[in-house]
Amino acid sequence: MGIFDRFSRLLRSNINDLIAKAENPEKMLVQVIEDMRKQLAQAKQEVAVAIADERKLRMQVEDERKQAREWERRARLAVREDRDDLAKQALVRGQEHASNAAELEEQWSKHREETERLKDSLRQLNSKIEEAKRKKNLLIAKQKRAQAQRRIHDTMAGLQDKSAFRAFDQMVEKIEDSERKALAAAEVTEDLEGDDLSREFTLLEGGDSDADVEDRLLALKRDMGLLGPAEEEAPKALGAADDDETAKVIDAEVEAIEIDEADQHG
Repeated sequence: MGIFDRFSRLLRSNINDLIAKAENPEKMLVQVIEDMRKQLAQAKQEVAVAIADERKLRMQVEDERKQAREWERRARLAVREDRDDLAKQALVRGQEHASNAAELEEQWSKHREETERLKDSLRQLNSKIEEAKRKKNLLIAKQKRAQAQRRIHDTMAGLQDKSAFRAFDQMVEKIEDSERKALAAAEVTEDLEGDDLSREFTLLEGGDSDADVEDRLLALKRDMGLLGPAEEEAPKALGAADDDETAKVIDAEVEAIEIDEADQHG
């Protein structure tokens, strides 16, 4: 009959056409499965027609056999009625129906075998379509993963091109060079303009930076507990000695004044 041969050729043709034009794999798979379902429905209709033909042949065989038996009964009736001429004609007619029944039975037997094969093929095809529907999501996921890997590969290939990075580095160097030139120009302008004498006094009025640094260093060491007792007491001892000398001088002067006053009174 070639029903499934035509179905397979048509299905392959549709799939190949979709694959050639496919831009969206998911849409393609959905369309392929939809086409498979439509073709399956058409195949079912043709198989149904084949089954109907098989049943019709079987009924024709039964009818021819029935006719053959009927004409044999009539031939017997004619013999009983001494009508051999009618009996002969009935036998001839019965033989024709028997021959037709035998020929139709042979056709029916072959047709029935073919119909059973078609039924099996239809069941297998339906199972494959159901399997394809179950695998659709898996195939779509694989396709999406392949597309993502392709995009990553393209991106990595683009990163291997150093021209963009070189252009960026050149731009950075250009900006920094422009900044250096601007600072240099400002420094030159400051040196050429203004009062030199005022700048000199400004530096003098700034104080002794070294002494300030020494004081800050000593203060830091005190906070950190790094100055020993001797370093802290030495200035105090020196101050105490100065105080003693001053007291002695004052006492001597007072004593001299007292002596002068005594002499005057004496």
